[in-house]
Amino acid sequence: MSDFEEIINTRRSIREYADREVSDEDIIKIIRAGMQAPGSRLNAEPWEFVIVRDKETLAKLGEIKPRVTNAPVAIVLVANIERAFYKTVWQQDMGAAAENMLLEAVNLGLGGLWNGVAPEEERMAAIGKIIGIDDITDTKPYCIITIGYPAEGWENKFMDKFDETRIHYEKY
Repeated sequence: MSDFEEIINTRRSIREYADREVSDEDIIKIIRAGMQAPGSRLNAEPWEFVIVRDKETLAKLGEIKPRVTNAPVAIVLVANIERAFYKTVWQQDMGAAAENMLLEAVNLGLGGLWNGVAPEEERMAAIGKIIGIDDITDTKPYCIITIGYPAEGWENKFMDKFDETRIHYEKY
């Protein structure tokens, strides 16, 4: 199995983290991986990233998304709709960036959790207020990715999710 296959096959949602800091270098590597994602037509790349380490801010975000509270770091993925080529499908670009980030976390020996925010407008507005984009037109929080070293029992490991009954040929 290649390293890439191992990363894809062992990535899982990590909901508890060890009490250990994540380096700035690793956070930038994770964001860099997000920025390598396909960005729709003409490489519009609508993403922006807000890194949150402050415990009070993590706790405020945790009031909306409880798994954020105890993470060493959270990265809020924000869509800059003005920059998006297709104004109605920016979520696809953001999802590609989020998945790249989660895979890079595994590559670095870390774990991550995708905490959904969009498309729920009330949740997006609340998160936007916490991170200071509530008065910026055409920006929307998409998701919050928590990152950290997995706590005991939460390690990235293979979980076979293959289900042949979900494969169809030519027609559904």
